[in-house]
Amino acid sequence: MTRTFKISAAVSVLMLGLASGALAATGKYGNMDAMMLSQGTVMHTNCSIAAQFGGETYCFISQDSMQAFMQRPRRYARRADAAYLSLQ
Repeated sequence: MTRTFKISAAVSVLMLGLASGALAATGKYGNMDAMMLSQGTVMHTNCSIAAQFGGETYCFISQDSMQAFMQRPRRYARRADAAYLSLQ
């Protein structure tokens, strides 16, 4: 009984670790909010809210930010690219 519990607990901890790692992505611009960056504001995120466009992962601070970006992703990605380059 004790051995079964230990194995189950270990498997649960491993699965929880894998699940939490899957929640946060690594995005373009060092995990800065792409929409905010396109407007000239630097806002770091944990990239738990993310979207894909053009083979890139873009991170956002909120669902609203992501939805605004995805209305015109090409435009906002170009603006964010320019803003990010100016930070370098």
